[in-house]
Amino acid sequence: MSEELLARIAAALDRIAPPPPESADPVAHPAYVWRDGALQAARAFAPMPLDLLEGMEAQKDAVLGNLRRLAQGLPAHDVLLWGARGTGKSALVKAAVGQVQQESGAIALVEVAGDGLAGLPGLFARLADVPRAFALFIDDLGFAEPSEAPRLLRSVLEGGAEARPANARLHVTANRRHIVPRDMAEQESAINPRDTADDKLALADRFGLSLGFHVVDQPTYVAIVAGYARAYGLRFDPHEAIAWATQRGGRSGRVAWQYVVELAGEQGKTLPA
Repeated sequence: MSEELLARIAAALDRIAPPPPESADPVAHPAYVWRDGALQAARAFAPMPLDLLEGMEAQKDAVLGNLRRLAQGLPAHDVLLWGARGTGKSALVKAAVGQVQQESGAIALVEVAGDGLAGLPGLFARLADVPRAFALFIDDLGFAEPSEAPRLLRSVLEGGAEARPANARLHVTANRRHIVPRDMAEQESAINPRDTADDKLALADRFGLSLGFHVVDQPTYVAIVAGYARAYGLRFDPHEAIAWATQRGGRSGRVAWQYVVELAGEQGKTLPA
């Protein structure tokens, strides 16, 4: 095959291939999605008001204080939010970012998919010289075994030859405290089971701030519903709210919000998306 023909084939392939996406202005939007090596402005970022999140006062104070330091250019931690599903981990990250945006506007949220960990170094390079702080949000992170992803994330948290920019910190939610599952059979078959366990625990240890979230009790669940009802002008019966949670097999902030959505629909009221 001649060089001329190869050049023509290559040119044709270039025309067929989509152009690389352009990154959005990193100081123009409140939230972004990191996708295909580019920052894309989030279509809508309307976090819940922070004061509507009930039953997590200590976690709210910790996340908010850390984000305020990050926005001020002060040292701040990477954050791991772990615990039961539906307990408000993701909502807290978004609400706290929204709160700091109202105070100073000096921070933005960047959502990174769990399968996009390999692109984190490129994201760091993109943000390093931007005069703004960024909360990098990785939601519902979990790793199947075997996987190199835990080691990749640990390497990112440790930092390599090129230091991570001080204006970007990870905010990761996970169902497990140690993120990766602990397989007892794997530990028993290992030459040194302690090494296997330590390797898994080392990932969570890289987060400077680790916050646990647990299933809420009944009074807290009712208080969450009551807070939403006050905020959106809804009537509610605590006994019906409890029955709703019982039918769904548990109490959580997510179940409380689902009940409020049901109330709003019944009462002809609108809610934030």
